[in-house]
Amino acid sequence: GEADMKKNRKKGVVIICTLSAFFAIWSCSNDDYLIDGGTSSPYFEGTMWEYLNTEPQHERYFSKLVDVIEYAEMEDLFKKEDVTFFAPTSQTINKSMKYLSDYNYNYYGGEEVTDIRQVKKEVWKDFLSLYIVEGKYELKDLPQLDTLAITAYPGQAYRSYNGRPMNIGVDYASANGVKYAGYRMLIYSYINNWGSSVEDRDMINAKVATCNLQPYNGIVHVIRFIDHDFGFDKRLFMQKALEKEIDPVPPVEDEKSEAVANLSFTSKTE
Repeated sequence: GEADMKKNRKKGVVIICTLSAFFAIWSCSNDDYLIDGGTSSPYFEGTMWEYLNTEPQHERYFSKLVDVIEYAEMEDLFKKEDVTFFAPTSQTINKSMKYLSDYNYNYYGGEEVTDIRQVKKEVWKDFLSLYIVEGKYELKDLPQLDTLAITAYPGQAYRSYNGRPMNIGVDYASANGVKYAGYRMLIYSYINNWGSSVEDRDMINAKVATCNLQPYNGIVHVIRFIDHDFGFDKRLFMQKALEKEIDPVPPVEDEKSEAVANLSFTSKTE
């Protein structure tokens, strides 16, 4: 009946943008980010933080991201605030970390960077904030973007959590020769240079693989990892990390020795 059709249409937003992204990357990789085929309900019974920590997606895509959020002391935001999060997967963080590590080792004779704690908290916080926009934005709420007709369809600038304007737009593909009648892909862009006009704008685009995931607070759109590096430009991430200096690998915390230290501390204060 009509109620079923409406329900399917609502689901269809998730299905279309997921399948479109899936087909777009099929030739490169069939292990891109898809949640159980992407056709299940977009609603998640829990907070955004709980969603990122739920299996199977936590282990497959978000474990390193969760570590970074915790280290940057930003988990409260993902537990409580209504935000739109363009989630970068662990794979993107690993790529930028490897680039930083290789550069530090090969050009500076520094040590390899293998632990996220070797990069200063403020660097992680700054870059992570680029992926967060205040308020809730589903695909249907966002303006059209056509990279080949940018003056007519430029998308729109939205302020990220660290105050930097980012561009968001939905790319409408053609279907059967009909312009803009095909699948829709959400694109989140870092603006390198605004330029004197829209045509001159220099942007680094991140394409969304799965969109409109809806936990209790906010909306999650997951960025396709095969053509994205954490920080939008791994060179930028590397420069900022090196500017703030790389820390040595923290010692492995031994629970036993920590317990002993606590005991000796107690005995001194008595």
